[in-house]
Amino acid sequence: MNAIELFAGGGGLMLGTALAGFEHVAAIEWEHNCCQTLRLNQAAGYPLIGDTTIIESDVRKVDWSLAPDDLDLLAGGPPCQPFSLGGLARAALDPRDMFPAYTEVLSRLKPRAFIVENVKGLTRESFRDYYDYILMRLQHPLVKAKEDETWREHAERLSREHTAGIHDELRYEVVPTIVDAADYGVAQRRHRVIMVGFRSDVEAQWSFPRPTHSQAALFEAQEDGRYWAWHNMKTGAGIKGKAGDSSLRPWRTVRDALWGLPDPHEKKASAKFLNHVLRTGAKMYAGHTGSPLDEPSKAIKAGVHGVPGGENMMRFSNGHVRYYTAREAARIQGFPDGYEFSGAWSEALRQIGNAVPVELARVVASSVAVALHEDTARKEMNEELSLLSEVEHEAA
Repeated sequence: MNAIELFAGGGGLMLGTALAGFEHVAAIEWEHNCCQTLRLNQAAGYPLIGDTTIIESDVRKVDWSLAPDDLDLLAGGPPCQPFSLGGLARAALDPRDMFPAYTEVLSRLKPRAFIVENVKGLTRESFRDYYDYILMRLQHPLVKAKEDETWREHAERLSREHTAGIHDELRYEVVPTIVDAADYGVAQRRHRVIMVGFRSDVEAQWSFPRPTHSQAALFEAQEDGRYWAWHNMKTGAGIKGKAGDSSLRPWRTVRDALWGLPDPHEKKASAKFLNHVLRTGAKMYAGHTGSPLDEPSKAIKAGVHGVPGGENMMRFSNGHVRYYTAREAARIQGFPDGYEFSGAWSEALRQIGNAVPVELARVVASSVAVALHEDTARKEMNEELSLLSEVEHEAA
């Protein structure tokens, strides 16, 4: 199955959808350093990027004649700064809001399915009306805003036309879900909203994948000693809470994610692993305490210095802290060790922090791929039954 990636960034969502079996026709990203990362890995022969056409451009300026007529998947995470708790949270007033651009491409390419990822802040009560407006736009991408319309006026017209069944020649069934990446095997507490849509002619019997990992399972593994034995330790400071289903697999921790990586203080560490270079200067202070090794990491952030909570540094049992190397942060986000990031440490952390965790992307995209395969098989079977019926009718 084929796919096109918008707002590709450093490639997290793209790698996850490729692992799910989608072959990317093109990846569009306007930020130069991100494109350099994609090109760097493509030139090195990284298999999941393959022959993807990498386009360094604003998605609103792309010539979409390159797109196939039968596109299976459109994926992308529009810039999240307009909705992020770490930003100004201006939503529709922020010029970086790319949801209008995403829906414009959706109306043009008409894929069988789409995946959109964004920060949980998008679902805050203060953004409720705009969030509902986004969902309605994704459901009816042909109902475009007029030049003189505010987004609220457009939202009202969308609601009227939705009720009246206008523009149903292109309509999507949209399912939004708020997830914690830790519940899907990512060594990180990362809350996101993921919106999945299927074109109305696709008979998709789909629901969001169930969690595979839990806090309760990690708590029990640490309590009974299994976790410490896995890491050749006698004991340590474990996780405090035990919410969730203990029959699932344990949440993955920072220690789990970094297993096998040499200490970056070692002289040859950076020669053995890409982007594994020590960055000094990390400090702990009130509200900036880093991530304990034996819990999932706090969410990796695109900011580097002074990020609230110290998300981009680890905290040892003796109270010392240090910054994650770019390779450590990449491990926590699920990027494979053979995937290299272009730019210095701060630039690499920005790309990694803006990315979708690779494993979360794979889980979601795999479920979408299964639904699309089932729809294809169902349609092919119905066609065969129809032909067989015609033959039997003629024979009679």
